[in-house]
Amino acid sequence: MKVIGITGGVGSGKTALLNYIGQNYKCRILLADEAAHKVKEPGQPCYKELVHLLSSDILDEDGTIHKGKMAARIFESEGLLAQVNQIIHPAVKKMILKEIAEAKKEGTVDFFFLEAALLIECGYLNLVDEMWYIYAGEEIRRKRLRASRNYSDEKMNAIMKAQLSETEFRKYCNVIIDNSGDLENTYRQIDRKLGEYL
Repeated sequence: MKVIGITGGVGSGKTALLNYIGQNYKCRILLADEAAHKVKEPGQPCYKELVHLLSSDILDEDGTIHKGKMAARIFESEGLLAQVNQIIHPAVKKMILKEIAEAKKEGTVDFFFLEAALLIECGYLNLVDEMWYIYAGEEIRRKRLRASRNYSDEKMNAIMKAQLSETEFRKYCNVIIDNSGDLENTYRQIDRKLGEYL
């Protein structure tokens, strides 16, 4: 089983490509955002620590952590974000390692895909066999984000500014998938690459 990390800027089309991979290959796909969401649920590793750190004001009526309230609380203080990350990141990493180990043990899939916007920044490079960079030009990404998520220019600028530059992405990734054109062309690149391993 090959463990492949998938990364790329906002609007590069990672979700669409992972949907294609999931439908056409024997694989398991783990989205780091979903893992980060999971570890915050009641009874999960980070729940008590986060409530203790940020107070019960971040909770919804049903006792779950409210994303918006938590975000608002973090933005009140600069130091809080770092503390929250210190709680969440190790738990997410642990969960990812557990999932990879389980998939290896079961031996039923050829590939394990791990998708995370911050794969490189969060030190996940050592968890994967290779890194894929899903590339699309900035204008194309902006067009997609306007159409699919109705993002304003301000929001796109802020997100893009916070993400790695194209040069940085290319420096850390072994495989570049160009998703600037039509999806059929992108699918062919994926099939060619994964075909080498099967």
